[in-house]
Amino acid sequence: MATNSSLKNQLQNNSTQAPGQAKQLGLKSLLNSPVVQEKFRDVLKEKSQSFTASVLSLVNNDSYLAQSEPMSIITCAMTAATLDLPLDKNLGYAYIVPFRDYKDGNKQKGQFILGYKGYIQLAQRSGQYEALNVIEVYEGELLSWNRLTEKFEFDPNGKLSDVVIGYVGYFKLLNGFEKTVYWTKQEVEAHRIRNNKTKNKTELSGVWKTDYDSMAKKTILRNILSKWGILSIEMQKAVTTDETVQTLDKDTGDIRDITPDEDFDAEPDQEPEKLGTFVTEDGEIINLEDDAAQESLFEERTIKPKE
Repeated sequence: MATNSSLKNQLQNNSTQAPGQAKQLGLKSLLNSPVVQEKFRDVLKEKSQSFTASVLSLVNNDSYLAQSEPMSIITCAMTAATLDLPLDKNLGYAYIVPFRDYKDGNKQKGQFILGYKGYIQLAQRSGQYEALNVIEVYEGELLSWNRLTEKFEFDPNGKLSDVVIGYVGYFKLLNGFEKTVYWTKQEVEAHRIRNNKTKNKTELSGVWKTDYDSMAKKTILRNILSKWGILSIEMQKAVTTDETVQTLDKDTGDIRDITPDEDFDAEPDQEPEKLGTFVTEDGEIINLEDDAAQESLFEERTIKPKE
């Protein structure tokens, strides 16, 4: 039976291969090892073989991901398997995004990212939601919004352009409880920058770069569901594992959170950059280096109706 040690030795012996090719060989060996195959079978049953094949195909078609540590990819895949979500980029349920871990010798690893469709899927499975949706709000569509009363006036026929000014999320439970949350584009961007662990915090990277609206909608859903929604066991796991770095414990088989405290890069090396400032829709200048100033973005605001 192949062991983790023997598989690691095999990967090291592939030194004559290009880095990406060697790591792909290592990933294939890990995926085909009896230990890993058994873990995926325990979670996915008869779907395990097709799922692991999709993971290998995903990595083979992503040059950055192909250079990542095989075990980190396996761990991300196991997290997605536990949630029973596909890792197909085109579907948008969940992603594996490569990053450089400066806390661990600048090694490139995979990070699990849950998409907004993944949150919707998990909420639907709970059977507790009568309605759940999140959409972009375009210029001209928003009439008014009161964050205290959650009164949201929306005109779908008032769209003036393709410029997105914000995102709104809504859910209603079977028991009648309902919640609406609206964030301006500036609030979403401030949240992204504040939680961005790359060196260059203002630069878009990963899924934020390839599908900004999708990640913005995920941010709204994660906020509204984690604070006010009914959290099933699956949803709790999704919230705690989303955008974290994890590893598979070789002794126990458990998945552990090892998200580095220091910044890491979601792309190849970049130089640090000061955050600078930007102006809110109210004309207020926000210093992105100042935590207190960033917090002011989320203070109570009421948008006046258009005249």
